[in-house]
Amino acid sequence: MQKLLYNLNRDAQVRQRCEDDFEGLLTDYDLTDEEREALVDGNIGLLYVMGVNGQLLMHYAALRQYAWDEYIAAMGDGLARYGPVRHGLYTTTDGQGAV
Repeated sequence: MQKLLYNLNRDAQVRQRCEDDFEGLLTDYDLTDEEREALVDGNIGLLYVMGVNGQLLMHYAALRQYAWDEYIAAMGDGLARYGPVRHGLYTTTDGQGAV
């Protein structure tokens, strides 16, 4: 999933394919059903809780038309709804994640 988000940020052809055939683009990546659903829904909070790197997630949020304050709020909402960050850099010793 992180590779897809990285490619969306860096590769104009991938971004165009996202606009033209997002579902088809997703089939090129090894995604779980939960990851696919979160990406399709633009569920920034769930993506954050799944452990997506914040630099990648920030750009995906912008692509999905999130304003900065909405992006920050979505991460907090994700923690409240889905629980602590599961993997990656944003897991914390208190299990809550950093927002």
